[in-house]
Amino acid sequence: MQNSLLDTKITDKQSFVQFLVALQQDLCNNPEQWENKTLTEFLSALQSYTEDIEGYYNNTQQNIAINDVPWSVFGDLLKGARIYE
Repeated sequence: MQNSLLDTKITDKQSFVQFLVALQQDLCNNPEQWENKTLTEFLSALQSYTEDIEGYYNNTQQNIAINDVPWSVFGDLLKGARIYE
């Protein structure tokens, strides 16, 4: 992934949507930089990374209250994406 994509600050719904557009473009333009190119690989990595995200936040000294995140929103987005046209 390009540094600009990695450095993108997601602060609201619109910036998240813009991030998703940039993420998809990055996959199309730089597939050799992606470890998980298929949906199956990506979802597996997403599961593993979700389990380990607290370690990432701790290692980068980010004070994120991981249990206060509205996790249901992520589930709703993923469930909806599997049928949305």
